[in-house]
Amino acid sequence: MTQIDAGAVGTESAPARHVHLAQVRYADLDPQHHVNNVRMLTYLEDARVSFLRYGGAVEGDQVFGAMVVARQEADYVAPLLPRTDPVRVELWVTEVRNASFTLAYEILDDDRVYLRARTVLVGFDVATQSARRLDATERAFLAAYA
Repeated sequence: MTQIDAGAVGTESAPARHVHLAQVRYADLDPQHHVNNVRMLTYLEDARVSFLRYGGAVEGDQVFGAMVVARQEADYVAPLLPRTDPVRVELWVTEVRNASFTLAYEILDDDRVYLRARTVLVGFDVATQSARRLDATERAFLAAYA
């Protein structure tokens, strides 16, 4: 399930959050009958892709050029069990540098946080196969979530 609600959680004291809804599927479960740790990272990936594609003013416009994941870390806080309601994956920006930025995430519902994570993304020049600086449009979009 991919429903997006960007910025609804932000206040003056907290950054806006991009919210992505993920449906727990039977195939996501491991032998202990909770969502497998690798599938939890897939939920983060789905949220990240929806965030990077969200900012186009017109459907199909893209704010971001190519990006690569340079680092990812995750803290598994509680087991995520089978459920009928989707789980929220909320993300926001914690740091913007010349060629990279850091996203923070929580996978949660109204009662519990299941996972906290961070991902460092680096702008990437496909032609030269090297890092590139973030442009002004990318920086402006990220600023709304920082």
